[in-house]
Amino acid sequence: MAILPIQIHGAPVLHEPAAPVVDFDDSLRALVDDMFETMDAAPGVGLAAPQVGVGKRLFVYSYTNDDGSAWRGVVINPVLYMTPPPAGVPDEDEESEGCLSFPGERFPLRRSEHVVVTGVDLDENPVEIRASGWRARILQHEFDHLDGTLYIDRLDSAYDRILLRIVRKRGWGAPGVSWNPADERLED
Repeated sequence: MAILPIQIHGAPVLHEPAAPVVDFDDSLRALVDDMFETMDAAPGVGLAAPQVGVGKRLFVYSYTNDDGSAWRGVVINPVLYMTPPPAGVPDEDEESEGCLSFPGERFPLRRSEHVVVTGVDLDENPVEIRASGWRARILQHEFDHLDGTLYIDRLDSAYDRILLRIVRKRGWGAPGVSWNPADERLED
């Protein structure tokens, strides 16, 4: 297994729809293993293939529930069903998100409270996940990556100037910029 470089905002693979996975082979298994290792090293709660430079429709997730139980897996060729997000302004404390492809920043974003994700696992067995709350947020965030959308693309336009300043200051927004969790850990 290997820790892979994580692409930063501006990498073309992050801003275009990912292709369906058609080959369920050893290289796919190796990619998923590397994605879990990369996500854990970052540390993150989810990681989509485009974030490691692979334009394929899959993501991994890992979250420890309030009761201490682990929620971890992979979804390949997912489909997302969700209730509409509630109207209103997102709460900065309860609804803020971060992203390994826009590292070190958090912004409030209203998401749907309930989702269903279907797809398959590495053995092409059907997967169906019904999630609420924080787990629903994770699934929506990772699914967005597969459609070429970063969470910052969904923010209220009031954040446009702040985002632009961050991108300019850090030299992001162009192809070829990445970071490797093996070399550094980002803390929110």
